[in-house]
Amino acid sequence: MRNTYQAPVLDEPDLTTGELELEERHSLRRVAGLSTELTDITEVEYRQLRLERVVLVGVWTEGSVEDAENSLTELAALAETAGSQVLEGLIQRRKQPDAATFIGRGKVDELRDVVVMTGADTVICDGELSPSQLRNLEQQTKVKVVDRTALILDIFAQHAKSKEGKAQVELAQLQYLLPRLRGWGETLSRQSGGSGRGGGAGGGVGLRGPGETKLETDRRRINQRIARLRREIKAMRTVRETKRSRRQASGTPAVAIAGYTNAGKSSLLNRLTQAGVLVEDALFATLDPTTRRTAAEDGRVYTLSDTVGFVRHLPHQIVEAFRSTLEEVADADLVVHVVDGAHPDPEGQVSAVREVLGEVGADRIPELLVVNKMDTADEETVLRLKRAWPDAVFVSARSGSGIEELHAAIARRLPRPAVDLRVVLPYDRGDLVARVHRTGQVLQSRHLDEGTELQVRVGEQLAADLEPFRC
Repeated sequence: MRNTYQAPVLDEPDLTTGELELEERHSLRRVAGLSTELTDITEVEYRQLRLERVVLVGVWTEGSVEDAENSLTELAALAETAGSQVLEGLIQRRKQPDAATFIGRGKVDELRDVVVMTGADTVICDGELSPSQLRNLEQQTKVKVVDRTALILDIFAQHAKSKEGKAQVELAQLQYLLPRLRGWGETLSRQSGGSGRGGGAGGGVGLRGPGETKLETDRRRINQRIARLRREIKAMRTVRETKRSRRQASGTPAVAIAGYTNAGKSSLLNRLTQAGVLVEDALFATLDPTTRRTAAEDGRVYTLSDTVGFVRHLPHQIVEAFRSTLEEVADADLVVHVVDGAHPDPEGQVSAVREVLGEVGADRIPELLVVNKMDTADEETVLRLKRAWPDAVFVSARSGSGIEELHAAIARRLPRPAVDLRVVLPYDRGDLVARVHRTGQVLQSRHLDEGTELQVRVGEQLAADLEPFRC
């Protein structure tokens, strides 16, 4: 179901696919058999989940049974990406999740039996659980319970590499953790306190608490850390906006590659620009955006940016924390929306991605739909998708099929310069000639004694610079 571009087997590493970075990541994979206990949060560090042998459980509230099975299959892929071994999966049909335990009482007993039978040490729920649901399920199953949001955040924590990416992930983790401090176990029980007056349950001299409970201390420290992270991310956002404004001022069109996680966005970026970014058959392999310059067949230069992948029910903490990164898409001239053509539900992937694009204001940007992994999709699926998306481009980043058509499709959709001019540029103004070729369109060209005569179509800023040479 999940295929991405694989590097050819060579004696030397293939730098065009990020193989060295891939080897580094694999060298840090989790090892089965380690303790699954979560460390205390006294020092207010987000506790990385150590998932090992897990049982999945989902609640099917709407849609078809295929939708429910696809959602649980995706949860299994997320769990495997986090380093887990999936042992069993359960789905319950309900109008809505149970307010106390997410699943009904009978299903809790069945879940407990499956946990005992399989020897699982963790239960992962396909949804975001409230603190009380987490606590109740842990008490009744006697194992650690993790929800879908915490699982995605854990994967992001493993894959974040840049300073900005790590700060964004930590902010999302702490925002998720803050209301759930009471739901992680008995280690956060309140300390006793008293008024200092003798008698009563409040205690007396020598029995008063320190004045602030452990829970309150943790909450205060987390709030302080959140405030600091927001300041840091705001400063990084300013740097990103400065770089973006420079690209816009230069008149270079910007193309953003967006799509569902593991749809092959990084593989396409490598094919189109030889960027050499990490390619891995895993969900959320790319968190840190990569921007590369490339050129269309007519010589126009544009930038291509790889972005973080999306997923159904992407946690709102992630969307908010990565908003500055996702705004790369909102400020683009074109969105190349990559779809996994071999996935069981590509239409569902498109809907989920467009929903997130709408949240960051990128739904107004022109979209080019690109269906990837055609080398692994069956013929019936290809025909169905071509009927559903007649304007889409069908490619395989792994084999290279359709890449030339994709290059041409991107070039056709790039914004065209708006001003037509005829100019004669002196031979010592090669810099202007280069700018015209780089950001504009040369319609005619001939050499005269006094310089190069050009019939050009350029943007307003470059047109103003060329005005003194107009003829």
